[in-house]
Amino acid sequence: MNLSLEHLINQKLIAIFSLLNLDTKFAAVKVSDRPDLSDFQCNGALALAKIERKNPREIANLIAQELQKDEDFAKISIDGPGFINISLSDKFLAHNIDKMAEDKNFGCAKVENPSRVVMDFGGPNVAKALHVGHLRSAVVGESIRRIETFVGNTVISDVHFGDWGTPMGMILSEIIRQDGDLSKVDTYDIKQISAFYKQANIRCKEDESAKEQARLITTKIQDKEPEFYKAWEHLRKVSVDDVKKNYNELDAHFDLWLGESDAHESCKEIVMIAQEKGISEVDDGATIIRLDETKSQRPPVILVKSDGGFGYQLTDIATIKMRYDDLKADEIIYVVDKRQSLHFEQVFEVAEKLNIAPNVKFLHIGFGTVNGADGKPFKTRDGGVMNLEDLIKLSKDKVRESLPLPNEVEGYGEKEIEKMVTQIAMAAIKFQDLKNNIASGYIFELDDFAKFEGKTGPYIQYAIARINSIIRKAQANNIKEGNVIISNQEEKDLALKISQISNVIMRAHTEHEPSIISDYAYSLAQAFSTFYNVSSIMNAESEELASSRLKISRLVRDILVQLLYLLGIESPEVMLKKQNA
Repeated sequence: MNLSLEHLINQKLIAIFSLLNLDTKFAAVKVSDRPDLSDFQCNGALALAKIERKNPREIANLIAQELQKDEDFAKISIDGPGFINISLSDKFLAHNIDKMAEDKNFGCAKVENPSRVVMDFGGPNVAKALHVGHLRSAVVGESIRRIETFVGNTVISDVHFGDWGTPMGMILSEIIRQDGDLSKVDTYDIKQISAFYKQANIRCKEDESAKEQARLITTKIQDKEPEFYKAWEHLRKVSVDDVKKNYNELDAHFDLWLGESDAHESCKEIVMIAQEKGISEVDDGATIIRLDETKSQRPPVILVKSDGGFGYQLTDIATIKMRYDDLKADEIIYVVDKRQSLHFEQVFEVAEKLNIAPNVKFLHIGFGTVNGADGKPFKTRDGGVMNLEDLIKLSKDKVRESLPLPNEVEGYGEKEIEKMVTQIAMAAIKFQDLKNNIASGYIFELDDFAKFEGKTGPYIQYAIARINSIIRKAQANNIKEGNVIISNQEEKDLALKISQISNVIMRAHTEHEPSIISDYAYSLAQAFSTFYNVSSIMNAESEELASSRLKISRLVRDILVQLLYLLGIESPEVMLKKQNA
């Protein structure tokens, strides 16, 4: 089902163009540039003028004459050199809203050919706390995952854990230096492991022998020597358990918790394939693949370093092969900082050269940074990188200031208030991120966090809670939903806005841009507010109008809930405010 007004009108235009022997690829409308003149416009006559060798107004007149026969259109006119203006009848618009209200997906279109999409949007590292840089990959990635699923694709999400490089050897080397052996490793928690890593990092920068020791132990881990591999398994498990807490707080969903370590055997395969195909070469002791220099001067990809270790890009190349072989991916999407764009250019080109994932579409969605008021990446007061856990705590503390204390409102004890704090804080964090274009960085504004007005997540949540209150009041007065009636301009404007949802979600999918949904959610909430200010349910002129407006209100509520879900945001049934807050 596709109840997009553009789709429905285009179907009518295609039939008319076919009747008139006109090329149907020009049978398309768009939202009118002049809403004071019409709801939609068709510019096809201008494009057809050269093909048909006729005046565009003459062609427009032929099309308009057929459109005027259709009772679904209230007014058809021609403007300028041949623009066809189309205004819908209130009856047609109301009937379409009725059908949208009956459909669980609101008449939204699905993709014609569903794909199997593998998404990579985590990238945490062992022994490192998630920081503010991980916020965007989780928030943007989760939203895109939900949008892809909504339009009908099958999505498999993978965190792609950084668990197999030199940092592993550095940690174990530091533990051995301090403890004498690895016998106590399985007693260490994430804070202790992180402390070992920080100390090891400093030591390896200052001491070349410490760096060499870490490299040797990394080799022992990768060769799966029992003592070292068992210790590594503990490091990984503790780290995964810790980052899962933060991802759960952000409601970011991963089907797979695979890491670089899972691609180790495939790395060996890639090296062999490259050699067999004659694509790789040895240069100064390293095995490399040179890239197409006609595109740009890019460094070669190092498969095997001169010391025998695997190169940085090789793990991602090997993972592509696994995602094709094991997961049957049609498309692989990486939601990673845009500063990694060169890395993914190299990885994708090598994967294509090796033909390890034929016909698979690769896409890197690069995002900008989360910045402080100074426009630089967001940091703590002492200048360190802001941990994600601390950022979430700061946000919750800010929201808590605007809510009643536990038990100040009947039925809302500490558990209920804290749940609301979390829902509002997450809405503020995510909406502040997702209202921005992905590729752009943005300034993290903590003061916006409890704002129930303006373009914020809590504003949309509050609009939903307000509609819930309206619905409860109407139901308490025995008002039931009925057929939609368009009785004033505000109702028509809202109905037209509601009808955009299919196009909005499909465009967000096509452009991989959740900000399209956040923009629409905000404008829909505003349109509802305007509608309700002049279209009362309780004081409606008739029972039929009251029933119509109740259905419209419920539909807007359901759509807003769905839109927030696609942004990874929950919708509280009720929103409380501290008095005088």
